[in-house]
Amino acid sequence: MLNCVSLTGRLTKEPEVFKTAADLELVRFTLAVDRVFKNKTGQRETDFIECVIFGKRALTFASSTTKGSLIGVAGRISNNHFENKQGEQKWRTSVVVDNFAWLESRAMTESRRTGTLQATGTDGMPARDPSASPELATDDLPF
Repeated sequence: MLNCVSLTGRLTKEPEVFKTAADLELVRFTLAVDRVFKNKTGQRETDFIECVIFGKRALTFASSTTKGSLIGVAGRISNNHFENKQGEQKWRTSVVVDNFAWLESRAMTESRRTGTLQATGTDGMPARDPSASPELATDDLPF
């Protein structure tokens, strides 16, 4: 049997930090993940997927991400059965994260949130005007 999940998405809000009864760190967060196909109106739909991460990685995750961060996660689906405060039986499905990766810098996330995002190339450097020709000295040419 195989239970393996990989997701790429943006955090919908700040990660929430908790401690378990066994004094283990736990962080809950929700990823907004766009579907690869468009609906009948031409819009991409989004799934909101609850994730949880445990231990020291949880604290690293919580301290280094913020609402809007672009994150990649790998883990497994977990279904948990519990009784709420009203005595009702409930199920919670979430992704238990084993590994995660930051897919953009914190500065990029912040600039997107504040609306100060500047045009950049794919490497984060300022975009070059494609109509401008690069300046080359003839001494630099190999022939």
